[in-house]
Amino acid sequence: MEKVFLGLGSNIEDREYHLFNALNWIAIKMGKLSELSSIYFTEPWGKEGLNPFLNMVCTIQTEFSPMDLLVEIEKIERTSGRIRDGKGYTDREIDVDILFFGSKIIRSKSLRIPHFGLDERNFVLVPLNEIAPAFIHPASGLSVNNLLQKSPDNLKVSKYMDRNEVRKRFDQLFSEYSVI
Repeated sequence: MEKVFLGLGSNIEDREYHLFNALNWIAIKMGKLSELSSIYFTEPWGKEGLNPFLNMVCTIQTEFSPMDLLVEIEKIERTSGRIRDGKGYTDREIDVDILFFGSKIIRSKSLRIPHFGLDERNFVLVPLNEIAPAFIHPASGLSVNNLLQKSPDNLKVSKYMDRNEVRKRFDQLFSEYSVI
């Protein structure tokens, strides 16, 4: 079993619904949810004119390989209505990224772990720091907390829903999938 950190974001329609629906799919298909961050309201990163996001981070324990996990993530995104058209940053119902997969470093055409650019994106670093401030980035050797302190990102990230409320809401919606 590997501990995997996933970043989730949504900026279309009922963003909260899309996050909880993705968490449910993750719990059913990929592995046991072990930690959930708070949900954060964030300004869009990478392109002007996009809707604001709700972002969060979760951890799972999985037996999937990194590539098999990516395939399952892409299924969740497609089922939720996301269309990858190769046009870069766009509004999306759900975006699920593999941030870390244990301490693995993978650089292939279809998969980069640790996730490319996470050390410059506070919408990832803030929720990640909430649940794993001491986790060491396998490529840089820096802790998540150090990465957040050094981040050049100045876009607004504000708490939308506390992690205890996230756990409570998830348990109410999907009680058969426990969260540690």
